[in-house]
Amino acid sequence: MNKRFWAMVTGREPADVRIDNVRIVDVFSGEIREGSVSIGEGRILGFGPFEAGEVVDGEGRWLLPGLIDGHVHIESSMLCPARFAELVLPFGTTTVVADPHEIANVKGMEGIRYMLEASRDLSLDVRIMLPSCVPALPVEDAGAVLRAEDIAPLLSEARVGGLAEMMNVPGLMAGDDDVLAKMAMTRAAGKVIDGHSPLVSEETLEACAALGIGTDHECTTVEELEARVACGMYVLLREGSASRDLLHLLPGLTPANQRRCLFCTDDRHPSDILERGHVINNVRMAVRFGLDPVSAVRMATLNAAECYGLRDRGGIAPGRRADLVLVEDLKDFRVISCWAKGELVAGEGGMRRSLPVRDAGELCSSVVLAPLPERPFSVRVPSGRARVIGLRPHSLITDCLQRSVKTGPDGEVELADNPGLLKMAVLERHHATGKMGVGLLDGKYGLRNGAIATTIAHDSHNIVVAGDNEADMLAAVREVEKIQGGIVMVSAGRVIAELPLPVGGLMSERPAAEVSAKLNELLALASSHYHIWEGADAFMTLSFLALPVIPSLKLTARGLFDVDRFAFVDVDASR
Repeated sequence: MNKRFWAMVTGREPADVRIDNVRIVDVFSGEIREGSVSIGEGRILGFGPFEAGEVVDGEGRWLLPGLIDGHVHIESSMLCPARFAELVLPFGTTTVVADPHEIANVKGMEGIRYMLEASRDLSLDVRIMLPSCVPALPVEDAGAVLRAEDIAPLLSEARVGGLAEMMNVPGLMAGDDDVLAKMAMTRAAGKVIDGHSPLVSEETLEACAALGIGTDHECTTVEELEARVACGMYVLLREGSASRDLLHLLPGLTPANQRRCLFCTDDRHPSDILERGHVINNVRMAVRFGLDPVSAVRMATLNAAECYGLRDRGGIAPGRRADLVLVEDLKDFRVISCWAKGELVAGEGGMRRSLPVRDAGELCSSVVLAPLPERPFSVRVPSGRARVIGLRPHSLITDCLQRSVKTGPDGEVELADNPGLLKMAVLERHHATGKMGVGLLDGKYGLRNGAIATTIAHDSHNIVVAGDNEADMLAAVREVEKIQGGIVMVSAGRVIAELPLPVGGLMSERPAAEVSAKLNELLALASSHYHIWEGADAFMTLSFLALPVIPSLKLTARGLFDVDRFAFVDVDASR
């Protein structure tokens, strides 16, 4: 025991800080009470009349425990860990459970170690879940392959919380030895296994739970939420930039099942976070929906802490970490101040100091393309009947559509002859293998007057490009290779905007406000110039069209993949 902490608790030494005149949100009892909270050595001393070196007047505002994001990919913020921490701490998020799956798919163990080191000592406590599926499926071409023996040494790391989302449900059900080994070693270490089971059958869900999967963040319906709670799982209610499931799931919450539910953001763009907030946005939305404020705060704190075995936080009580958030009220939840482990780190929307950025080194050289053929985006559909990727509003789930298409004598699909269709391609960019899949995308997405290319393509993060003409698609691919990753927009053969993301082709070391401003510029162009559908996020939706673990039709560097049939299919629907 820290002797100085003992001396503060027993009144022999003054506390470091005492926060007076606050309304304490007690997630243990469900009550709100007026009083003071004293802090010493990064922990809460108690509520009594402690002497203190510094006294803060809370002015009658509400004091919450620090908020916890139950599942997030930091890479999706397009920021390196330090810049991400600077972004979310002013919104009251003091702990995140992060899955570095994205950078691991680009750089393997080097990427995971970078995230562990780059997230050390950031005020934001970053708990790492070890990626379970690199690549996400054996049918993908990622930058690395991580087997059980590769990630096993990291399970003993104090900040490693367990095994990240098990997306390879088919492999699990088939008894894949490596999948079973990863799960067995995680259970032996007494750590959490996260799930990823959208639209699975009742039998498969029960098998996942029996084999040790303890959470799921892929619920989109009340029925799915209820089924997972019935299996003893925790359900993470997600509100991301592309997938916004929170309002669909809130009607399923009851006083009986709320304690098995928590919040996550999963994949959020920086501009989205700056505009709506981070986990605090989930809390605000839940309260506006009608959920009791204390219950909403409990989901964002104590429930998440218990789910991930973080017994030292999640509530305001003696001995707990002094992760605290002062908010204006319990309606809009505007954050006034944020303390992380007893340090005042943010106030009135800004950080009190900048955080150290670790050198990314070789992670900044990650785009390696093979020479391209003369016409790389050729699509032939001799039958005149094509499989087309269809979109749903604000969802990662796609549809397998069939459309009649006009073709030339050789079966070639020309976009000029097929209004309402777009071409899309995924190009392997890690090892210059030359693999490339080309398909057709429903024109509902929008994208007129050019092409968009990006190295953010879940989960293998190859280059994904879409457009209404092949020349602009090729120009966009060439530019994204030149800048070593990011987002590129091309129109009439000219680059009209780009956002470089040099760290693995996924992240920037620039400040969040700068990255956000550039992203907003690109999003504005996506709407005004490309006429992207309002039901889609121009870039995040595009990036998930390459993810073959979420139904129904996706595109990989090996070709079109039918997730429901778990098989590659031809663009020609007659085959």
